[in-house]
Amino acid sequence: MQPNEGKQSIEMMGADSFNGSRTSAIKGTPKYESEEAVESWVLESIRALSLAEDFIRPGDRVVLKPNWVKEHDERFPGPDRWEHVVTHPFVIRAVIRWVARFLEGQGNIVICDAPQTDSSFQKIRLYCRLDEVVGACRQEFPGLEIQLLDLRPEEWCAVDGVTVSKTELPGDPHGMTHVRLNENSEFVGFSGLGNLFGASYNMEETNEKHSGNTHEYQLCRTPMDADVFINIPKLKTHKKVGVTCALKNLVGINANKNWLPHHTEGAPEQGGDQFPKLTRKTRMEHSWMGAAKRFLRNRRTLSRLFVPLKKLGRLYFGDTQKVVRSGNWHGNDTCWRMVLDLNKCLFFYNGAGERRKKPMRYLAVVDGIIGGEGNGPMAPDPKESGVIICGTHPAAVDCAAAAIMGFDRDRIRLLNHAFQIDRMNFVSFTSDSVQIHSNHKPWDGPLNGLTEHCGFRPHFGWLGAIETPTQELTA
Repeated sequence: MQPNEGKQSIEMMGADSFNGSRTSAIKGTPKYESEEAVESWVLESIRALSLAEDFIRPGDRVVLKPNWVKEHDERFPGPDRWEHVVTHPFVIRAVIRWVARFLEGQGNIVICDAPQTDSSFQKIRLYCRLDEVVGACRQEFPGLEIQLLDLRPEEWCAVDGVTVSKTELPGDPHGMTHVRLNENSEFVGFSGLGNLFGASYNMEETNEKHSGNTHEYQLCRTPMDADVFINIPKLKTHKKVGVTCALKNLVGINANKNWLPHHTEGAPEQGGDQFPKLTRKTRMEHSWMGAAKRFLRNRRTLSRLFVPLKKLGRLYFGDTQKVVRSGNWHGNDTCWRMVLDLNKCLFFYNGAGERRKKPMRYLAVVDGIIGGEGNGPMAPDPKESGVIICGTHPAAVDCAAAAIMGFDRDRIRLLNHAFQIDRMNFVSFTSDSVQIHSNHKPWDGPLNGLTEHCGFRPHFGWLGAIETPTQELTA
């Protein structure tokens, strides 16, 4: 690959897709009590970007991608434990209404996600009253086709983290997109190849898709075929990449999540990032639990028998909410590569798996009214941050989000490496050039001039590794 190929890739895609260093952050009340207030903050945040008048055009296919990772905080199952975990329906409806006005009765809007495989989409719909939201929008804009989709091809039933059954789902009605990044992947030359762990016990499948210069992803075609892609993530901490916002939210456009490397087996001394260090316990856990998972991979009937054994193992090896395992720490050198690869897939490939001839129009609207801190993304504590963050580039949005959360972007591998891409580069600006336009004076101006943050607490595997050194700035 020639040294300037990344730059040429950006130029081929068109400047409007990539020159997105301008962001906005509108501060409001950290409550979802008023739908009208939430919509006003969303609209103010979008207006601050000064988008082109024809950013959304009549006849467009517009895809909205919320964060619906789980129907509730996984520590507290129930209908009233989701506001800090998933994108709030008030934010989603505000975006739908904004889009619909520009479509002028022509085109379609699809609200879709592929939640974690062991999540219940029916409960997400019920708890977040999604059918009510979509129904109201259809009634308000009768000329538009507005769809609500679960993109997953299957849903797993898990008992205490052990998969005991699988149910086939319709998946994306438009099918799948096979993208071969190959030599343009961030995994090229990675020392962990051969020991990658994906979303299930089938490590052979994950490592078959990521070997040498072969690096492949299976994506849902609906988001890949969009004219306009609107990313609507939740502002949360994340156990594997530090923060989950616009970049990380693309995990939810995958048709096969086992093609996504999440960590590398073993401790750093063994060339892995599964555990922070090699100890007698981590060596035993890696050996015993790994063998058990491989044995049970295709034996669903026996999987239920493993549940009590896993509970005993937790007593000895420690609970995942308290002990670092599975790459849930700042030393994870695997997951950020996968996240950047997914963004390359979206920006450079269309639904047919071919290189785009025209750029996709992209917008991110981040729900940070009540965010999630601590053990994110599925067991965070609520953080009343009262902010909507917008931008037309995921790297700029995530830098702004990290700064507002109270994290140093240069200490987060995902963000640091986003500005160092050599192969198929989709970032044309530096992190220092990111600007925030805000109604809150301490946030308004260059990213480096931020004089206040919300003081989010990181996941315990990231404590002391990513916080900004100026904690006295906490709002």
